Amino acid sequence: MSCRPAAARFDISESAAIKLMQRYRATGSIAPGQMGGHKPRKLAAWRDWLLERIGEKPDITTRELADELAERGMVVSHVSVWNLLQREDQSHKKKRAGQRAG
Repeated sequence: MSCRPAAARFDISESAAIKLMQRYRATGSIAPGQMGGHKPRKLAAWRDWLLERIGEKPDITTRELADELAERGMVVSHVSVWNLLQREDQSHKKKRAGQRAG
């Protein structure tokens, strides 16, 4: 039986029947694919270098770090750098005006 008549017989949408058969042909199973989980982080391999760089220059910005990574072949946004620093409990807090003057 083709997908459309099978969909009518089992009272499901045609698209659901077609996608089910596509999954069966591709994988040999009708079991659903994996949902959720975590993607590996792009900057995991650069963690040590980033932490060392912050130790050398504590006032470096995340944009500068992203630019330096791009020079080394790893193109990421400054937000990715910021997320890694947050996970490592490395905060970048600006000094208040009163502290600078004092």
